[in-house]
Amino acid sequence: MGAEFDNPAQIGIYSFINGSYKFVMERDIQHGAVEELEFVENPCLILPSNVCVEQTSYVINLTNMPIIAGSYIASWQRCCRNNTINNIVAPNNTGATYTIEITEEAQRTCNNGPRFTNFPPIGICVNDPINFDHSATDKEGDNIVYEFCAPLQGGGPLGVNNPSEQSLCEGITPDPRNCLPPYVNVIFNAPNYSAVSPLGVSSSISINPLTGLISGTPTLTGQFVVGVCVKEFRNGILLSILRRDFQFNVVNCQSSVSASIHSDAVVNGKEFVLNSCGNNTVTFENESTIEQYIKTYKWSFNISGNAVEKKTRDATYTFPGVGNYKGTMIVNEGLPCGDTAYINVNVFPSIDADFQFTYDTCIGGPVSFRDMSVTKAQNLTGWDWNFGDTEKSTVRNPNHLYQEPGLLPVTLIAMDNNQCRDTITKKISYFPVPPLIIIKPTRYVACVPASILFNNLSVPIDDTYKIFWDFGDGETGDDISPTHEYKTEGTFSIKVEITSPIGCYTSDVFPNLITMEPSPVADFIYTPEVINSLNPTAVFTDLSTGANGWFWDFGGQGRSFMRNPTFTFQDTGLAYIKEVVFHPNGCTDTLIKTIDIEPVVQYFLPNAFTPNYDGKNEVYKPAGLSEGVQSYSMTIWSRWGESLYETSDPEAGWNGRKNNTGQELPIGVYLCVLRYQDARNRPHELREFVTLVR
Repeated sequence: MGAEFDNPAQIGIYSFINGSYKFVMERDIQHGAVEELEFVENPCLILPSNVCVEQTSYVINLTNMPIIAGSYIASWQRCCRNNTINNIVAPNNTGATYTIEITEEAQRTCNNGPRFTNFPPIGICVNDPINFDHSATDKEGDNIVYEFCAPLQGGGPLGVNNPSEQSLCEGITPDPRNCLPPYVNVIFNAPNYSAVSPLGVSSSISINPLTGLISGTPTLTGQFVVGVCVKEFRNGILLSILRRDFQFNVVNCQSSVSASIHSDAVVNGKEFVLNSCGNNTVTFENESTIEQYIKTYKWSFNISGNAVEKKTRDATYTFPGVGNYKGTMIVNEGLPCGDTAYINVNVFPSIDADFQFTYDTCIGGPVSFRDMSVTKAQNLTGWDWNFGDTEKSTVRNPNHLYQEPGLLPVTLIAMDNNQCRDTITKKISYFPVPPLIIIKPTRYVACVPASILFNNLSVPIDDTYKIFWDFGDGETGDDISPTHEYKTEGTFSIKVEITSPIGCYTSDVFPNLITMEPSPVADFIYTPEVINSLNPTAVFTDLSTGANGWFWDFGGQGRSFMRNPTFTFQDTGLAYIKEVVFHPNGCTDTLIKTIDIEPVVQYFLPNAFTPNYDGKNEVYKPAGLSEGVQSYSMTIWSRWGESLYETSDPEAGWNGRKNNTGQELPIGVYLCVLRYQDARNRPHELREFVTLVR
């Protein structure tokens, strides 16, 4: 179990005279600010996430205390320690006592006790030497002696579940009035651990009695309680004893840093090669990681026989001239997690890229590029051209034909035998007119009326150019590739004029390029005007002009190539009649007309029937054609206006009984009313007197 700081803490004051302890008083003291310690002096150490150390202070002022022939003891007891401690028995049931002894001599001289200089490190690295300054300072300059001693127990686990037991001497907050010194030492896990070997006998940790320096090499990982007693002497007389109780967290330290710099190449992971072309001053960009664990940097170069060192993260050096220079960059020098980057600097002669170009500014053609680069090295070895239009070249003096005009950035990267490079970019204003105007219409011969797209394949042009088209029929256009509709017959010449943004001009005429042929005109009639299921045959008469060929499609029910065909429709409904006529020149025209082949609905009402069970004429219903009927209602009335039978089923009939289920109706005359809608929803009504005969 763990414990938070008591607030207040119950501090007991005791006297120790002639080997006997007595309770003097209790003071309840509030603690000061609580601070979580995050500082780790060893940058090689990355603490586990579950390690948390806090500190605070309790300040007690005691005045008018009589000088006694013995010592005063001030103590605070608290349970319990954290259960992760390795070197003592049952740490989660073992408390701690923090105490100081003020001797009679210290009382008489109003002595100031020693104060520790440093807080113990939160963590230390296993198998790495430790040298921790655990010294204290004394205001009067008294002699101080240091030694490892056993930390003290204090209290116990009682009261965790029963609050009434908390103040017992074995409770978590012992009552100082009842729990007097002397206090019991913690029990170390012998034989591997003891007060003088708190980190294990194999670790050989010791404290210098004169300086307080704790040194040695921990060999075991874990959490260890350490006790240090500081005895203050003046003229050989003991003034006070101060006992410090703390923990060392020994962990496996990782190599958390790696020395690295930005370079042109890396050899074997640690040699960083930098090339400087024409510049003796080199700035080194430090890329070492992890930066938060790097405490020191050290750059070193031997320049003209002198070691030039810098201790900043980045560094700049000026070298005397062309040559090779070697150096190092060390992070965390002298620490176990230090690392070294080896630097190889090549200072090469300068290289300057340059080029010229020539071309005809008004007539489209290739641009000639000439390399003008110079180097103080042995020779130039390579050229990378980017012409600004996605095209590239590695020829020293290339020619390039642009397909598009524009203000184009041309870039040259020149290289020498040292792999030094230099880059230059120049803009070329390339706005010539095409050396040859090329157009390609989608059709050269068409039938009036016709729309023709004129594809302008001339290069170089874009939408910054002025384009003028004369289509030969009195119409003009200004698009790069226009579409024009011809509405008259004839042969037409095309003229194209192109003017560039810088005023260059060219034109061309394409004589008799487009021919527009006359088109036939389709037309027809059919008889009779009304075609239905009783009369499904139609005669088609062609009225077209300028045609010498015909094609008919009768709504998908049949075809014909006759000029004046006759066709009998097999299905009723709407039929889309298409006539395509052909001109001798190949031009066509199409006409579509819609014919309604209507299903005929036709009924006849008989005037008598004989429901006498002889199997003949037993049921009264209409006769006729009912295909396509949309609604239907037949009603039988008596002479007194009584409805005797009604149906909406065209197949049903009246059997001479009321509603076809009652008693037989008497012989006589009845009225039949038939209402229906035909296939085109036209209403119809028929009436007939019906004689019922038995």
